[in-house]
Formats: sequence, C-alpha cells, structure tokens
Amino acid sequence: MLGPTGSGKSELAIHIAHRIGGEIVNFDSLQVYRGFDIGTAKVPEPERRGVPHHLLDVVEPGQLFTAGDYARLARASLRELAARRRIPVMVGGTGLYLRALLQGLSQGPSRDPALRERLERRAEKRPLSLHRILSRLDPIAAARIHINDKKKIIRALEVRLLQGRSISELFSEGRDPLTGFHPIKIGLNPPREALNQRLDARTVRIFAAGLLDEVRALRASGVGRDAKPFESIGYKQALLVLDGLLTVEQAVQSTQLETRQYAKRQVTWFRKEDGVQWLEGYGDACALQAQALALVEAEFAF
Repeated sequence: MLGPTGSGKSELAIHIAHRIGGEIVNFDSLQVYRGFDIGTAKVPEPERRGVPHHLLDVVEPGQLFTAGDYARLARASLRELAARRRIPVMVGGTGLYLRALLQGLSQGPSRDPALRERLERRAEKRPLSLHRILSRLDPIAAARIHINDKKKIIRALEVRLLQGRSISELFSEGRDPLTGFHPIKIGLNPPREALNQRLDARTVRIFAAGLLDEVRALRASGVGRDAKPFESIGYKQALLVLDGLLTVEQAVQSTQLETRQYAKRQVTWFRKEDGVQWLEGYGDACALQAQALALVEAEFAF
C-alpha cells in the first residue's frame, strides 16, 4: 500500500491484512525509530486489530540507518513471514525504502566520517561550493541534484572521491532485485485539495495530542538534537517551539505547509513506480477497501 501521507494507507493495510491473514511490514523511514510516535502518526496498538506489525520501533534515534539497512531487515522479515505461511502487507510512504526492497541498491563505498566532516565544514563556510565541485567531478549527478540538497551532494562527492568514479556509474550497475515474491502494488490517490485539508487538520491534532511533550521527553531521555528523526517535518518545528524561536501557532502553520509539499513530492515519486494500481480516494473508506481487497483476491485464491 503506497501513496501520500494522510491518505489512509495504514487503515487500508490493516483491513487487507485482517481479511487475508497477513501481517504488516512498515516502509516508513521515520516509524522505524523508537520513541517517535505522535509526529510519525504510528497506529496505536489498540487500533491495529490484532494484526502484527514489523519494522516499527527497530532503530534507536541516534543510530545511522540507511535504505540499504532497511532492505536487509525487510527482506529478512519477508522470508520469516513466508516461512510461517503468512502474507506480508507492505505499507508506507518512503519510496526509496520500497525501491531498495524490491529492486535492490547498487553497492557503493561505506560512509567515511572524516571525509564527510571535512565536506560539512566546507559547506558551512561556503554553502554553494560543494555543488560547484560536484559539477566538475560528476556533472551528470550535479545536474540531477538540487543545489541545496547537501546530503545527496555529499554522498555523490564521497563516492567520487573514495572510488574514483561517479555515483552515476555506480547507479548504472546491476542491482539485486527481490525474488520469490509476487508484489501487488496498490496506490491511493485522494483529491489534492481534500487531502491538503485533511493534512492541515491532522497537524493540528498531532500538536494537540502532545507532540511537544513527546519531544521534551525524548530530549530529557538523552536523544540529541542531531538525531535524524528530529530533522523531519513536525519534530523540527517542535524543537524550535521549545527553543522559544517559534510560537505553537507558527509551528503548526509551518508544519502544515511542509506536509502539503511533502505529500506532493510523494505523489510525484510514486507515479514513477511501475505496476501500481491506483485507487481514487482514502484508505479508510469502505468502498475503496472493498476495491482494494478485490484487487488482491483477483491475484490469489483465498
């Protein structure tokens, strides 16, 4: 089950899993982190209808976790479910994680902390210089990477400097696709304006449900400000509120705007995914759930 945030993917996945004897496997890059619950909209245990969930809360907040790490864990989960003759129901909104699982990733060099630190320092002193360097060393990658996307720029430079070849060459090499499974891709495509309204309302609920308290507790437990999930939408705004740099109202408005923009980017990404059967509407609608179940049952005899 794939689609933009707020489209009801989790509700649909739970409905399908409950009907076919399946178990949920998460592919959301934030829900893998322990302790980050409210801002990531994790489905509370009582609402899971007894359906087991996998790859939730498997990573410590300060732990480095890549798409490659996700693919390894997810494939292990799929094999374990298959051994128990249970059907994996994948659900999430991180397209790169799904792609890493299904298609595999090209093998690049491991991260080099010392090199990354040097590049980070240069970026702080001369913000646009890394992209100019990448333009000389790997013009194809530079043309594809936005000038402000520091993380991708640093990774492209890291590959080029450590391996002596471009990240574009690396991506052109063969990958290790998932075998032994028959994916059925169902995508949710609710009306854009209605989705935006739903996302705005959800943001208000998230802050009202205690997002600030969750962030206070995480910080008090020792989670550093540089933890990866604190960079995500909602959490970074909550940190600014606690720092006194934003009011709650400003944080809500900023989160609403960025969430709408993120949903749009998700749709753009998933539209490029092959073999998706798109359904118009929300995953918590009974009629759409019936459509989705019919698609699944058409592939298998339950």
